[in-house]
Amino acid sequence: MQDEQKCSCSCGGNEPERIIFPCSGQANAGQITNLAAIRLTEEGFGKIACTALLATGEEDLIKRAKDTGGVVVLDGCPMNCAKKIADANDVPVSQHLIMTELGITKGPSKSYSDDDIETAVSACWEGKGEKNSE
Repeated sequence: MQDEQKCSCSCGGNEPERIIFPCSGQANAGQITNLAAIRLTEEGFGKIACTALLATGEEDLIKRAKDTGGVVVLDGCPMNCAKKIADANDVPVSQHLIMTELGITKGPSKSYSDDDIETAVSACWEGKGEKNSE
């Protein structure tokens, strides 16, 4: 059986495993969080997880989030729904980004571009919103 904790990419494998919780809200800003989390997963930044499942209090996910190298929360707007869900489950957040604070204007769900997604992805890689940088 393959050990799922080991990095399977060729980028070094010494990076801490991160879990990414996008708010996945219905507005464009929420949709961007989900698409950015998928891209970040593909790029090896971390692994996307289901924020709705976290909201249910699913014990295995909460334990995994508490034991991981870092929890990244991507919220679309200042309502901070995903951050509130993490806080309600005592999941420590190491990096929190709000799309509207990155210059993305909240609007209809399909109102986003590849540049908007790249803005969110780049902000994660640059360490914006990290707990130590606030």
